[in-house]
Amino acid sequence: MILAGDIGGTKTVIGLFDEVANRLQSIREETFPSQDYCSLEEILNQFPGLDSRLPIRAACFGVAGPVIEGKSKVTNLPWDLDEPGLAEVLGLPRVKLLNDLEAMAYGMLHLEPTDLCVLQPGLTCKGNIAVIAAGTGLGEAILYWDGERHHPFATEGGHTDFGPRSDHEVELLRYLQREFSSVSYERVLSGPGLFNIYRFLRDSGVATEPEWLRTRLAEGDPSMAISEIGLAGNDPLCANALDLFVSIYGAEAGNLALKAFAIGGVYIGGGIAPKILAGARGHVPLRDTFTRAFTDKGRFADLLRSIEVKVALNPHAALIGAAHCGLRLVGGRA
Repeated sequence: MILAGDIGGTKTVIGLFDEVANRLQSIREETFPSQDYCSLEEILNQFPGLDSRLPIRAACFGVAGPVIEGKSKVTNLPWDLDEPGLAEVLGLPRVKLLNDLEAMAYGMLHLEPTDLCVLQPGLTCKGNIAVIAAGTGLGEAILYWDGERHHPFATEGGHTDFGPRSDHEVELLRYLQREFSSVSYERVLSGPGLFNIYRFLRDSGVATEPEWLRTRLAEGDPSMAISEIGLAGNDPLCANALDLFVSIYGAEAGNLALKAFAIGGVYIGGGIAPKILAGARGHVPLRDTFTRAFTDKGRFADLLRSIEVKVALNPHAALIGAAHCGLRLVGGRA
């Protein structure tokens, strides 16, 4: 049995998996609000059934933050993690920590076809794959193709400098520079990033913020409200914010595809893309906005048009990836 986890700034998902007929099968899973806990160990102590009666062979956790020599400080949580400490708590010979996007990249290799929505059809090529995911933050990873198999590795590409592509985006950059010492892509491509874009448009006079919207944004998660209202077409300010967000998202996905030479495809993960781009609820104009920005790369536009782009609909891709990495620790076959 494999213990796996997906540790994020908003929520932490813990799951147990068992190897059945050369495949990993989810046995138990529970979600915890990360901000309500002081440590991962506290969550593990509350995970039901996690005791000595379970034959756990390995544990692996995807972490929203850099992992260096088996240690990690979660980017949006005051948690410090290390492999030996977790191994002692769990009574296991070894525990593995992965960057959450590295875990998600593992997971993309094991999703079912029904777990994916094609945004842009492309050529079927064996090669590197790029993974990008906007959620609480912005994560990026690469699946390197060695000629026989893919090898995931993490990056911190979401924290690279935001590169504006138009006068309008230059104004956005200058607006955010007044508030942040460094404006990374995560400052615009994330849940909080969508709200940053909205504030920029509001304060720039693109449209007036009605009183009912101001009240709605103050009552809960403003980014979620902006997304829902923008998709419904109930307010021009929200719709414009969503359109600019998606355009920048597509452009940065294209940047990553070029840097990774991702002829094997691009996977879009995270919690935002399935809501605004994929499936039956996918907003067609926004999908077009994404693909236009993705392919708008001058002399390399034709290359970008040849790359297949998919959205992962399964919200547990990182958890699945962490479980498969855990299985590798014990020489499993799945």
